[in-house]
Amino acid sequence: MKLLVLANSILKEEVQQKFVGLTASIDYVGSVDTFTTVDNADVYFDFDFNNEADRLEKLNKLSTKLVFINAVEHTLTNIKLPFIRMNAWPGFFSRDIFELAANDEPQKHAAEKILVDLNIGYRFVPDIPGFISARVVAMIINEAYFTLQEKVSTKAEIDIAMKLGTNYPYGPFEWSKKIGLGNIYKLLVELQKTDKRYHISKALEEEVLNIKSNGSYFKY
Repeated sequence: MKLLVLANSILKEEVQQKFVGLTASIDYVGSVDTFTTVDNADVYFDFDFNNEADRLEKLNKLSTKLVFINAVEHTLTNIKLPFIRMNAWPGFFSRDIFELAANDEPQKHAAEKILVDLNIGYRFVPDIPGFISARVVAMIINEAYFTLQEKVSTKAEIDIAMKLGTNYPYGPFEWSKKIGLGNIYKLLVELQKTDKRYHISKALEEEVLNIKSNGSYFKY
């Protein structure tokens, strides 16, 4: 089995750890142009996906292939390509259960077979922005920024309280740094369109704008 993976350096490291010991052949590429010109892979993983028209046009060349895309905030209904959505935010792909969504039944069945062959645990969830776990984590982080905004405590103290009080592996601010605050913000923008519970904290929004002004908004 041949896997083709498009990923940035951080996610490439996570993918390599996840795929260690596989008998499958894995090729890594750094651009969507190279990714879409390889026609002999059995499975394609785009960990660097974005929903821009130019990228979708290029990925459409692979519409007959089995393609997994890292699309946390964008749904397949909006993307309009017969791919498999995956939650591959930093830290999420390496978990025991791989979160997925699919609208195309033949593609879903093909994905299930491949994942079993790769010995990767998975669960298909509804095709909604944020899947399940990313929605929960985004809300926790947003609420932490509301707490910070109200000057209840500091980032470090909130992180310590959440880890000790709830046994979370990371505090909300540690989580936001690991995932990338830009990723959290983009998901919250989508979620608040239909649910006021995800209204974005002013403190979070200001920090994102500051990061963006420094040219690192889309960086993990």
